Amino acid sequence: MNGFLSGSVWLVLLQSTVRMATPYTLAAMGGLYSDKAGVSSIELEGILLMGAFSGFTAAYMTNQLWIGLAAAMISGVLLAAIYGYMVVYLGSKPALVGTAIVLLATGATSFFYRSIFGVSVEFPSVDPFQDIALPVLHKIPVIGTIFFEQNILVYLSYLLVIGSWFFYSRTALGLQCRAMGENPYAADTLGLRVRCYRFTNVLITGAIAGIAGAYLSIATASSFVEGISAEKGYAAFAIIILGKYHPIGAFLGCLLYGFADALQLNLQAFGINIPYQFMLMLPYIFTLIVMFLTGSGNKPEGHGVFFKKGAQLG
Repeated sequence: MNGFLSGSVWLVLLQSTVRMATPYTLAAMGGLYSDKAGVSSIELEGILLMGAFSGFTAAYMTNQLWIGLAAAMISGVLLAAIYGYMVVYLGSKPALVGTAIVLLATGATSFFYRSIFGVSVEFPSVDPFQDIALPVLHKIPVIGTIFFEQNILVYLSYLLVIGSWFFYSRTALGLQCRAMGENPYAADTLGLRVRCYRFTNVLITGAIAGIAGAYLSIATASSFVEGISAEKGYAAFAIIILGKYHPIGAFLGCLLYGFADALQLNLQAFGINIPYQFMLMLPYIFTLIVMFLTGSGNKPEGHGVFFKKGAQLG
């Protein structure tokens, strides 16, 4: 127990926190684009799973991680296109379509993985993205080690958080996208193409969430196993709400989840006799407590269905 309380262990724990928070961060930043435009990103779990499979398969076949990353993005966009078309243009219920997308991804990845790689006790693997120490920044005491000695996808998640905040807070296009979710009727009155904006944002969600899936298989695990997403897509959906649909707030929520994941792994490594299932419960318990105290589960006004000329639009 004394070893666990040492400063070096806590430094490793916090560095692991950032690494474990990255798939949540990427998924949450992707889902934010759908939610800001008024389309619930409940399909995230399915896109993560499909991105993890397609990213690993492409990287394994070509021995190129960047090709795997591109394949994950493409698969995420294709799956998001199905979801977006049914919700935005056909007016289907997001919860029903999102659940169908998750079930489709679960079945498809399991079937194709076994068809391509077979069933074996040995999992095929790839060499994952390596950690890169950023010049100058990694020399900052404590913070440098925690945040700036990570792999390239972790740094990409930082850029997405900052870029998303700037896009929605400081650009005219970002404000227009926000209008789709907050007041689609007013946006339509101004001549903005609500359905087009919403569908485009859903595609962006698919691309970024696909990267989140690839992170799981070619940046951390270096392999693919069935159910590798482990409900991280659902957690990201909850984190967006917890963060009040704000990129910075969502990022802080992702760090909370990442810390809980890293903590339970370190507690097991040190042999501390606490059931790991209890540690896995912590971020969800924190989420419920914070949402209960702050009421952060409220959706932005206008989030959801939009009607125009008798047609139900997503």
